[in-house]
Amino acid sequence: MENSEFDQFYLVMALKLNVPSIVCDGCAQTITESINTMEPDAQVNVDVKAKTVTVESEASEETIKQAIVAAGHTVEGYQAG
Repeated sequence: MENSEFDQFYLVMALKLNVPSIVCDGCAQTITESINTMEPDAQVNVDVKAKTVTVESEASEETIKQAIVAAGHTVEGYQAG
């Protein structure tokens, strides 16, 4: 008996970031699209009121932050190199 779901095990990281530049659902959509462009399998949840982005992904924290900055937003405590 094969357990194909166990054959491909990846480390999935849950990351919650404060993104103070989020002001509307359009911002949420832009951020989500940017993250999904870099990491298509990422699960993205943007809370507009709380100004947070929660991501479950195999991508590194740095990659996720870069995707948010590339979408024109700022991540609290992060300076793009």
